Amino acid sequence: MKTILITGASRGFGKPWAKSFLERGDKVAATARKLSDLDDLKNEFGDSFTPIMLDVDDRKAVFEAVAFANSALGSIDVLINNAGFGLFGAIEEASETEARGQFNTNVFGLLWVTQAILPVMRNQGHGHIIQVSSALGLTAIPNLGIYSASKFAVEGLSESLAAEVAGFGIKVTLLEPNGFATDWAGASAVQSAPLEIYDPIRQAMKDNAKPGDYGDPLATSPAVLQLIDSEHPPLRLFLGKVAYPWIKSVYQNRLETWEAWKEVSLAAHGS
Repeated sequence: MKTILITGASRGFGKPWAKSFLERGDKVAATARKLSDLDDLKNEFGDSFTPIMLDVDDRKAVFEAVAFANSALGSIDVLINNAGFGLFGAIEEASETEARGQFNTNVFGLLWVTQAILPVMRNQGHGHIIQVSSALGLTAIPNLGIYSASKFAVEGLSESLAAEVAGFGIKVTLLEPNGFATDWAGASAVQSAPLEIYDPIRQAMKDNAKPGDYGDPLATSPAVLQLIDSEHPPLRLFLGKVAYPWIKSVYQNRLETWEAWKEVSLAAHGS
Protein backbone atom coordinates (compact mmCIF):
# COMPACT_ATOMS: atom_id res chain seq x y z
CA MET A 1 0.00 0.00 0.00
CA LYS A 2 1.20 3.48 -0.87
CA THR A 3 0.15 6.91 0.36
CA ILE A 4 -0.45 9.27 -2.54
CA LEU A 5 -1.21 12.97 -2.87
CA ILE A 6 -2.56 14.08 -6.24
CA THR A 7 -3.51 17.60 -7.25
CA GLY A 8 -6.15 18.50 -9.81
CA ALA A 9 -8.16 15.34 -9.22
CA SER A 10 -11.59 16.61 -10.20
CA ARG A 11 -11.33 15.66 -13.89
CA GLY A 12 -8.95 14.77 -16.72
CA PHE A 13 -6.27 12.29 -15.72
CA GLY A 14 -6.58 13.04 -12.03
CA LYS A 15 -9.86 11.38 -11.19
CA PRO A 16 -9.29 8.00 -12.94
CA TRP A 17 -5.78 7.83 -11.49
CA ALA A 18 -7.05 8.51 -7.98
CA LYS A 19 -9.75 5.88 -8.40
CA SER A 20 -7.23 3.31 -9.66
CA PHE A 21 -5.03 3.89 -6.61
CA LEU A 22 -7.98 3.54 -4.26
CA GLU A 23 -9.29 0.41 -5.96
CA ARG A 24 -6.04 -1.43 -5.31
CA GLY A 25 -5.92 -0.37 -1.65
CA ASP A 26 -3.73 2.72 -1.61
CA LYS A 27 -4.55 5.67 0.65
CA VAL A 28 -5.13 8.84 -1.35
CA ALA A 29 -5.41 12.54 -0.63
CA ALA A 30 -6.63 14.52 -3.61
CA THR A 31 -7.13 18.21 -4.24
CA ALA A 32 -9.67 20.12 -6.28
CA ARG A 33 -10.90 23.69 -6.37
CA LYS A 34 -14.40 22.45 -5.49
CA LEU A 35 -14.77 19.69 -2.91
CA SER A 36 -18.08 18.60 -4.41
CA ASP A 37 -16.15 17.40 -7.47
CA LEU A 38 -14.64 14.70 -5.24
CA ASP A 39 -17.83 13.57 -3.52
CA ASP A 40 -18.13 10.45 -5.65
CA LEU A 41 -14.71 9.17 -4.58
CA LYS A 42 -15.36 9.99 -0.94
CA ASN A 43 -18.72 8.21 -1.02
CA GLU A 44 -17.21 5.11 -2.64
CA PHE A 45 -13.96 4.80 -0.71
CA GLY A 46 -14.67 6.43 2.64
CA ASP A 47 -11.73 6.79 5.03
CA SER A 48 -9.19 5.67 2.42
CA PHE A 49 -9.79 8.93 0.60
CA THR A 50 -9.04 12.44 1.87
CA PRO A 51 -10.47 15.27 -0.25
CA ILE A 52 -8.82 18.69 0.05
CA MET A 53 -10.04 21.97 -1.40
CA LEU A 54 -7.10 23.77 -2.98
CA ASP A 55 -6.21 26.38 -5.55
CA VAL A 56 -2.54 25.67 -6.26
CA ASP A 57 -2.01 29.32 -7.23
CA ASP A 58 -2.19 30.14 -3.48
CA ARG A 59 1.23 29.29 -2.01
CA LYS A 60 0.15 29.56 1.64
CA ALA A 61 -2.84 27.32 1.01
CA VAL A 62 -0.60 24.80 -0.76
CA PHE A 63 1.70 24.43 2.23
CA GLU A 64 -1.30 24.04 4.54
CA ALA A 65 -2.85 21.43 2.25
CA VAL A 66 0.34 19.36 2.06
CA ALA A 67 0.71 19.46 5.86
CA PHE A 68 -2.92 18.36 6.22
CA ALA A 69 -2.45 15.53 3.70
CA ASN A 70 0.67 14.31 5.48
CA SER A 71 -1.16 14.30 8.81
CA ALA A 72 -4.17 12.50 7.36
CA LEU A 73 -2.16 9.87 5.48
CA GLY A 74 0.67 9.49 7.99
CA SER A 75 3.22 9.86 5.18
CA ILE A 76 3.29 10.78 1.50
CA ASP A 77 5.07 8.23 -0.65
CA VAL A 78 4.04 9.73 -3.98
CA LEU A 79 3.12 13.23 -5.10
CA ILE A 80 1.44 13.66 -8.48
CA ASN A 81 1.45 17.28 -9.57
CA ASN A 82 -1.47 17.12 -11.98
CA ALA A 83 -3.21 20.49 -11.56
CA GLY A 84 -3.05 22.59 -14.70
CA PHE A 85 -4.94 23.79 -17.75
CA GLY A 86 -4.42 24.74 -21.38
CA LEU A 87 -4.40 28.24 -22.83
CA PHE A 88 -5.31 28.21 -26.51
CA GLY A 89 -4.33 31.07 -28.78
CA ALA A 90 -1.53 32.48 -30.90
CA ILE A 91 1.28 34.24 -29.04
CA GLU A 92 0.02 37.64 -30.19
CA GLU A 93 -3.49 36.87 -28.97
CA ALA A 94 -2.69 36.05 -25.34
CA SER A 95 -3.53 38.79 -22.86
CA GLU A 96 -1.26 39.56 -19.92
CA THR A 97 -3.86 38.14 -17.53
CA GLU A 98 -4.13 34.92 -19.54
CA ALA A 99 -0.37 34.43 -19.86
CA ARG A 100 0.26 35.10 -16.18
CA GLY A 101 -2.62 32.83 -15.21
CA GLN A 102 -1.15 30.01 -17.30
CA PHE A 103 2.21 30.27 -15.56
CA ASN A 104 0.68 30.82 -12.12
CA THR A 105 -1.04 27.43 -12.26
CA ASN A 106 1.11 25.28 -14.52
CA VAL A 107 4.51 26.45 -13.26
CA PHE A 108 4.25 28.29 -9.95
CA GLY A 109 1.44 26.11 -8.61
CA LEU A 110 3.51 23.02 -9.39
CA LEU A 111 6.55 24.70 -7.82
CA TRP A 112 4.69 25.53 -4.59
CA VAL A 113 3.45 21.96 -4.18
CA THR A 114 6.93 20.62 -4.93
CA GLN A 115 8.52 22.93 -2.38
CA ALA A 116 5.93 21.97 0.23
CA ILE A 117 6.43 18.22 -0.23
CA LEU A 118 10.23 18.20 -0.16
CA PRO A 119 10.68 18.54 3.63
CA VAL A 120 8.13 15.76 4.12
CA MET A 121 9.95 13.39 1.79
CA ARG A 122 13.40 14.36 3.07
CA ASN A 123 12.33 13.58 6.63
CA GLN A 124 10.95 10.21 5.48
CA GLY A 125 14.09 9.43 3.51
CA HIS A 126 12.06 8.48 0.44
CA GLY A 127 9.46 9.72 -2.01
CA HIS A 128 8.51 9.97 -5.66
CA ILE A 129 7.49 13.27 -7.23
CA ILE A 130 5.61 12.89 -10.51
CA GLN A 131 5.19 16.05 -12.55
CA VAL A 132 2.52 15.97 -15.24
CA SER A 133 4.17 17.76 -18.13
CA SER A 134 3.32 17.17 -21.80
CA ALA A 135 4.84 16.17 -25.10
CA LEU A 136 4.41 19.91 -25.69
CA GLY A 137 7.05 20.44 -23.02
CA LEU A 138 9.57 19.01 -25.49
CA THR A 139 8.35 20.58 -28.70
CA ALA A 140 5.79 23.23 -29.57
CA ILE A 141 2.97 23.72 -32.06
CA PRO A 142 0.99 26.78 -33.16
CA ASN A 143 -1.88 28.04 -31.01
CA LEU A 144 -0.49 26.51 -27.81
CA GLY A 145 2.72 28.49 -27.41
CA ILE A 146 2.05 29.87 -23.92
CA TYR A 147 0.98 26.44 -22.72
CA SER A 148 4.11 24.89 -24.23
CA ALA A 149 6.25 27.55 -22.59
CA SER A 150 4.78 26.63 -19.20
CA LYS A 151 5.53 22.95 -19.76
CA PHE A 152 9.06 23.70 -21.01
CA ALA A 153 9.53 25.45 -17.65
CA VAL A 154 8.25 22.38 -15.81
CA GLU A 155 10.74 20.22 -17.72
CA GLY A 156 13.75 22.35 -16.75
CA LEU A 157 12.63 22.78 -13.16
CA SER A 158 12.06 19.06 -12.70
CA GLU A 159 15.30 17.93 -14.34
CA SER A 160 17.26 20.16 -11.95
CA LEU A 161 15.13 18.96 -9.06
CA ALA A 162 15.89 15.31 -9.83
CA ALA A 163 19.64 15.95 -9.51
CA GLU A 164 19.20 17.98 -6.33
CA VAL A 165 17.10 15.48 -4.38
CA ALA A 166 18.43 12.10 -5.51
CA GLY A 167 20.72 11.98 -2.48
CA PHE A 168 17.71 12.27 -0.18
CA GLY A 169 16.08 9.15 -1.60
CA ILE A 170 13.57 11.19 -3.62
CA LYS A 171 12.83 10.24 -7.23
CA VAL A 172 11.40 12.53 -9.89
CA THR A 173 9.49 11.62 -13.06
CA LEU A 174 8.09 13.83 -15.80
CA LEU A 175 4.98 12.42 -17.46
CA GLU A 176 4.69 13.57 -21.08
CA PRO A 177 1.29 12.68 -22.55
CA ASN A 178 0.31 13.31 -26.13
CA GLY A 179 -3.29 14.39 -26.74
CA PHE A 180 -5.98 12.54 -24.83
CA ALA A 181 -9.77 12.60 -24.97
CA THR A 182 -10.26 14.60 -21.78
CA ASP A 183 -11.96 17.98 -21.39
CA TRP A 184 -8.50 19.65 -21.41
CA ALA A 185 -9.33 21.27 -24.75
CA GLY A 186 -12.95 21.86 -23.77
CA ALA A 187 -14.43 23.07 -20.50
CA SER A 188 -11.06 23.15 -18.74
CA ALA A 189 -9.40 25.33 -21.38
CA VAL A 190 -9.00 29.08 -21.69
CA GLN A 191 -9.36 30.55 -25.17
CA SER A 192 -7.72 33.85 -26.07
CA ALA A 193 -9.74 36.31 -28.13
CA PRO A 194 -8.92 35.31 -31.72
CA LEU A 195 -7.40 37.53 -34.37
CA GLU A 196 -8.70 36.72 -37.85
CA ILE A 197 -5.19 36.69 -39.32
CA TYR A 198 -4.43 33.44 -37.45
CA ASP A 199 -7.61 31.61 -38.51
CA PRO A 200 -5.88 29.73 -41.39
CA ILE A 201 -3.34 28.27 -38.95
CA ARG A 202 -6.09 27.12 -36.62
CA GLN A 203 -8.01 25.60 -39.50
CA ALA A 204 -4.93 23.75 -40.76
CA MET A 205 -4.44 22.22 -37.32
CA LYS A 206 -8.06 21.06 -37.24
CA ASP A 207 -7.75 19.61 -40.74
CA ASN A 208 -4.61 17.68 -39.80
CA ALA A 209 -6.03 16.21 -36.62
CA LYS A 210 -6.99 12.52 -36.67
CA PRO A 211 -9.38 10.84 -34.20
CA GLY A 212 -6.81 8.16 -33.43
CA ASP A 213 -4.33 10.79 -32.26
CA TYR A 214 -6.22 11.17 -28.99
CA GLY A 215 -5.74 8.47 -26.39
CA ASP A 216 -8.17 7.08 -23.84
CA PRO A 217 -7.38 8.60 -20.41
CA LEU A 218 -8.57 5.44 -18.66
CA ALA A 219 -5.87 3.48 -20.49
CA THR A 220 -3.15 5.52 -18.75
CA SER A 221 -3.88 4.17 -15.26
CA PRO A 222 -1.92 0.89 -15.60
CA ALA A 223 1.12 2.83 -16.80
CA VAL A 224 0.95 5.18 -13.81
CA LEU A 225 0.51 2.27 -11.41
CA GLN A 226 3.56 0.56 -12.90
CA LEU A 227 5.49 3.82 -12.63
CA ILE A 228 4.81 4.40 -8.93
CA ASP A 229 5.64 0.77 -8.15
CA SER A 230 8.96 0.88 -10.01
CA GLU A 231 12.12 0.76 -7.93
CA HIS A 232 13.97 2.68 -10.63
CA PRO A 233 11.45 4.98 -12.36
CA PRO A 234 12.57 6.96 -15.41
CA LEU A 235 13.05 10.72 -15.37
CA ARG A 236 10.71 10.96 -18.36
CA LEU A 237 7.84 8.76 -19.49
CA PHE A 238 5.66 9.30 -22.56
CA LEU A 239 1.97 8.45 -22.39
CA GLY A 240 0.25 7.54 -25.65
CA LYS A 241 1.27 6.11 -29.02
CA VAL A 242 1.78 9.49 -30.73
CA ALA A 243 4.35 11.03 -28.38
CA TYR A 244 7.27 8.63 -28.87
CA PRO A 245 7.57 8.68 -32.69
CA TRP A 246 6.74 12.39 -32.79
CA ILE A 247 9.40 13.47 -30.29
CA LYS A 248 11.93 11.04 -31.75
CA SER A 249 11.50 12.72 -35.13
CA VAL A 250 11.78 16.18 -33.56
CA TYR A 251 15.06 15.31 -31.88
CA GLN A 252 16.48 13.70 -35.02
CA ASN A 253 15.78 16.93 -36.89
CA ARG A 254 17.38 18.97 -34.13
CA LEU A 255 20.51 16.83 -34.16
CA GLU A 256 20.80 17.21 -37.92
CA THR A 257 20.52 21.00 -37.63
CA TRP A 258 23.05 21.19 -34.79
CA GLU A 259 25.45 19.04 -36.80
CA ALA A 260 25.04 21.25 -39.86
CA TRP A 261 25.86 24.35 -37.80
CA LYS A 262 28.52 22.68 -35.62
CA GLU A 263 31.50 24.62 -37.00
CA VAL A 264 29.74 27.93 -36.40
CA SER A 265 28.93 26.85 -32.85
CA LEU A 266 32.49 25.77 -32.10
CA ALA A 267 33.99 28.94 -33.56
CA ALA A 268 31.74 31.00 -31.28
CA HIS A 269 33.66 29.68 -28.26
CA GLY A 270 36.77 31.63 -29.13
CA SER A 271 40.33 30.43 -28.88
